[in-house]
Amino acid sequence: MYNPLLYTFVTAIDCGSFAKAAEALYISPTAVMKQVNALEQHLNLKLTERTPAGIRPTEAGAMIYRDAKFLMDYSKKSISNAHAAAHAKDNTFCVGTSLLNPAKPFMDLWYRVNHAFPSYKLHLVPFEDNHEGILAEIEQLGKKFDFLIGVCDSREWLSRCHFLPLGCYHKMVAVSREHRLAEKKRLRIEDLYGETLMMVQRGDSGTNDFIRNDLEKNHPQIQIEDTPPFYDLSVFNRCAETGRALLTISCWQEVHPGLISLPVDWDYRIPYGLLYSFDAPADVLQFVKAAEAAAKKTASLY
Repeated sequence: MYNPLLYTFVTAIDCGSFAKAAEALYISPTAVMKQVNALEQHLNLKLTERTPAGIRPTEAGAMIYRDAKFLMDYSKKSISNAHAAAHAKDNTFCVGTSLLNPAKPFMDLWYRVNHAFPSYKLHLVPFEDNHEGILAEIEQLGKKFDFLIGVCDSREWLSRCHFLPLGCYHKMVAVSREHRLAEKKRLRIEDLYGETLMMVQRGDSGTNDFIRNDLEKNHPQIQIEDTPPFYDLSVFNRCAETGRALLTISCWQEVHPGLISLPVDWDYRIPYGLLYSFDAPADVLQFVKAAEAAAKKTASLY
């Protein structure tokens, strides 16, 4: 609902420099400058000026900055309210879907249990995998959507919703197609010696903290670089642009066309499942019960 270049401009002003904005957005400083320049050309206005300490908004830029902050917040609320109003009175389950948390696993589950919900329809609600805004999306469970399905080992996520585990994804390593490891079919941990491995910062995920501790203790030859606690596309872009390796999962193999995801000789896994609100209505809880029974039935077959 607004020009996405505004978000880059607002971040640059908030950070006070293009370099710091690049770190926050996980893109290069050059990319930040290009996006701000493109916005200036689009508006035919000079929005920033350099200072010894970094950058600051011009008088016109300060006005655009103020109104952009309002516009971005209002857009999020407007979209959320519209979705809620559109499906408040019908027998519809609203399911969130994004690049990193696609609805396909939910659809697979739905076709196994939908006989118990003959009058219900599904409505897919897209949302963005923005590492700064994802917690606000989680808080929309019960409002904007009834369910999300995805990887969840986050203390921050679990403090905001219920989680029904359905299975696990294997941890993999992604590298650019030009990387020295890209031609391999499978990696040994020793193949990563001398590499910088990007992974989420310590503190929010027990699984990722365990992996980090194991690597730091037993494989100190691997340099670890922190990413934000929640991945978004900017993290995959940074991996592709810098030549670093990225700790990823098996369901994200097609997220970035410039990256190749490789299995590794380790047994690191992370749970995925169904997320729903703490105060979910009766029909949502009924679906959760059916999903749990289906998951147990599947598990008993193996």
